[in-house]
Amino acid sequence: MSDSIVIIPTYNEKENIEKIIRAVLALGHSDAHPSPLNPTPATDHSFNILVIDDGSPDGTAQIVKRLMETEFSDRLFLVERSGKLGLGTAYIAGFRWALERDYDYIFEMDADFSHDPADLPRLYAACHDEGYDLAIGSRYVSGVNVVNWPIGRVLMSYFASKYVRFITGFKVHDTTAGFKCYKRRVLETMELDKIRFKGYGFQIEMKFTAHKIGAKIKEVPVIFINRREGTSKMSGGIFGEAFFGVMRLRWDGWFRKYPKLESEA
Repeated sequence: MSDSIVIIPTYNEKENIEKIIRAVLALGHSDAHPSPLNPTPATDHSFNILVIDDGSPDGTAQIVKRLMETEFSDRLFLVERSGKLGLGTAYIAGFRWALERDYDYIFEMDADFSHDPADLPRLYAACHDEGYDLAIGSRYVSGVNVVNWPIGRVLMSYFASKYVRFITGFKVHDTTAGFKCYKRRVLETMELDKIRFKGYGFQIEMKFTAHKIGAKIKEVPVIFINRREGTSKMSGGIFGEAFFGVMRLRWDGWFRKYPKLESEA
């Protein structure tokens, strides 16, 4: 059994889901593909996948079930939920599932190939080999590494991260990134039932909380490529939650008592 689980939330991703599953599960094998920032992906580490599907009417879950039954029964898992319950609650459900099954490294990843599966070993290495508690696949730590996004969205995302840094004093360049690796002890220490945001504000809140509990954080440069197939789930309301919620995080930073990570043995 792999010590690593990649959590992929889905809603209407039938165009992408089989391809992303095959790409992730190929890692650790000779048919793994390189990425621009990872020309020689590790061939000695494999990853399992947990798909959290929010009742996709397009049959996304059925595709996952077929792959589970025919090819990947011991490496691919599915949690089906009824209706769109939010990105944050999907990940929280995935975290709890992974912790119950003793995974040591727990990843967040999108289904649409905006996150390159070949970068997963780089995030894993940051935590496993370099001793970091949280590795973030960062679009902005080495410039602006975004491909095929409209300039307005690039600017919105970039300055949203700048805004978070300014308001919270939290020194992460890509605060809204959704490509991450957690050591299990980070998620065990966090009070997951106190995570409030459901949209992309969730990504900010999780990083801020990891910082407040004393996690060692590394930003790993990645190239973010806008989805080629399927429909984006981004909306103004998602950004609104992130924008206004940052003030609450700052307030929490002042007055809330966070648990602290214990030193590793």
